[in-house]
Amino acid sequence: MQIAILLYEGLTALDAVGPYEVLSRLPETSLRFVARQSGLKRTDTAGALALNADYSLEDVPHPDILVIPGGMAGTFAAAKDQLVLSWIQAAHATSQWTTSVCSGALLLGAAGLLKGLTATTHWAAQAALEQYGATYLPERFIQHGKLITAAGVSAGIDMAFYLAAQIAGPEMARAIQLEIEYDPQPPFDAGSLQKASQTTIDLTRQLLQQQAAQEQARMAQRAHKS
Repeated sequence: MQIAILLYEGLTALDAVGPYEVLSRLPETSLRFVARQSGLKRTDTAGALALNADYSLEDVPHPDILVIPGGMAGTFAAAKDQLVLSWIQAAHATSQWTTSVCSGALLLGAAGLLKGLTATTHWAAQAALEQYGATYLPERFIQHGKLITAAGVSAGIDMAFYLAAQIAGPEMARAIQLEIEYDPQPPFDAGSLQKASQTTIDLTRQLLQQQAAQEQARMAQRAHKS
């Protein structure tokens, strides 16, 4: 079974690496990082971390499982890239599973795959998601047939465990959970809009705005250098 995780400039690292850590442990699977062009892709947090795509889109036309991570400015740019969107459409036509993490749902929406469906994404991307004809629901992940959308960043790990159970059975998923010792017990309980205080929500919005502006500046600088 071939698994393709899409990379692009400005993606969120954990959106890709979280599902990778789970799905790469499934038996008889081949996992590939793919991008418009092979090579290093800078992530959205300070640009200090990069992930390497060993394969271009044309190298992996028909993966069995497709994972699309999100990000900030990079995601909005990727959602306007017709080559990327055409690849997603073609890959989805033959895939067993097509999934997204966080704002990666915007790429599914831009590819026309979420129109008329309920879907989830990062809470801050709700309005952007609904522009593509989807209805946002604040769920950890949502499934429609072979389509699965996961909420923000860390939700990709939960989605990957669900997917692992569908592919290899619940016991294998439990074994992988124990292998990576996934037993989250965070010191705070503010991981959703429903649980966070208004003070926390306001601060988070400020942080997101600052980070988005910084990422846009970094992407513009990299584009100028190239």
